[in-house]
Amino acid sequence: VRRYQLGEKSGTLVAGGNGKGRSSIHLNQPSNLFVDREQNVYVSDSFNHRVMKWIIGAKEGILVAGDQNKGHALTQLSGSSGLFVDTLGTIYVADSSNHRVMRWTPGGKQGTVIVGGKGKGERANQLNCPIDLSVD
Repeated sequence: VRRYQLGEKSGTLVAGGNGKGRSSIHLNQPSNLFVDREQNVYVSDSFNHRVMKWIIGAKEGILVAGDQNKGHALTQLSGSSGLFVDTLGTIYVADSSNHRVMRWTPGGKQGTVIVGGKGKGERANQLNCPIDLSVD
């Protein structure tokens, strides 16, 4: 992930850039990002089933949601996708392959299902592979 200032040609590396992998310096299929007021960059790292936070100037990310293993437990994500971080640092992530949207409070070791999570479907309490989200 690179940040570009107006008129800049090459940009500044702000997340990843170390090839595909599973460690805190790597990303594997980053799909969405969110930049907060402090210019921290949150990346939905889809194939690592996690969300990473990159502080300005950091050489590695901080795991803030998911545990890097694909799964359905409240500590896990499966195909993390859409992403939003509110002003309190609460993370909302579209957990695509689990057909749910989850909320992770700052420092939390597990998330809470806020929408879906009842299997893939068309009922009012179900989602079908959510890939993005927006918060109003």
